[in-house]
Amino acid sequence: MTSDEVSAPRTVAVVGTGVIGAAWCALFLSRGLAVAAHDPGQGAHEGLVDAIRAAWPALIALGAPAEAPLEMLHWSDDIAGAVGHAAFVQESGPERVELKQSLVAEIDAHAPVATVIASSSSGLRPTTIQETCTQHPERVLVGHPFHPAHLIPLVEVVGGRLTSERAVADARTFYASVGKRPVHVRKELAGHLVNRLQAALWREAYSLVARGAATVADVDAAITNGPGLRWAVVGPFAGQHLSGGDGGIAHTLEHLGPPMVEWWDDLATPEWTPELVRRVVDQTDDEMGGTTPEQLAAARDRLLLSLLTAKSTETDLTS
Repeated sequence: MTSDEVSAPRTVAVVGTGVIGAAWCALFLSRGLAVAAHDPGQGAHEGLVDAIRAAWPALIALGAPAEAPLEMLHWSDDIAGAVGHAAFVQESGPERVELKQSLVAEIDAHAPVATVIASSSSGLRPTTIQETCTQHPERVLVGHPFHPAHLIPLVEVVGGRLTSERAVADARTFYASVGKRPVHVRKELAGHLVNRLQAALWREAYSLVARGAATVADVDAAITNGPGLRWAVVGPFAGQHLSGGDGGIAHTLEHLGPPMVEWWDDLATPEWTPELVRRVVDQTDDEMGGTTPEQLAAARDRLLLSLLTAKSTETDLTS
């Protein structure tokens, strides 16, 4: 299969239709693709249809048709039926290594030879996932999206020890064709790229709360009203470049590099204790007040859509 052919497959298979898998299905349908789905869970088919319908209003705002084309969704009671004619497979089962290996091995046994098999794994190394594949492990890789996966453009593409360059290239081409922004993670790392960046921020956030330097609400407000706004437009390096004025990032690092190193040395890893967990949970409950998770998610998605629409009209200088 050529890269041109993989850019517009007739059928995409999704194995595992929980929160992430359902979001993938909704996205693929919104881009005019047929979707063959499988999940062994009780009520999974009905749950998937409900999830697609719930996601559709947001996708309409991004250019999807007025009605979800559910006639393009094909349910299979087994993996072989779902992947047998798929031009791309997105595995989205639970994040358990033995289960991932079992799912991907079965997909590998039944998917067409040239079909890329991408796992939505948020942290497992692709080399580990492809260990049990006896047919074509070279087409197995990680394609990790971010929640809500039908809206957030980013997807991390990570190859394993046996993954071919062709599979990585085809995966990136395919993801770009459905509106994603693929980032190639060039080394296998636990947590890939973005979860490691998030973990670094979380570590200091929990440390600040543990030390009583800030509350949960303080930390959330600091990010959403400060650097989070900038990071949605320019990344951390581009932001430092802008901070340097005409001198760019070189000027910034000359003046702020040494203090930054001092801050690094002062960052702490908090002790993970029941008391810290209780403090975070209690303070989060206080921050939420009477806001339900559903209300918070709806508000998040409304703002995300506004931001994505605004960004689509601008040239992304850091893409």
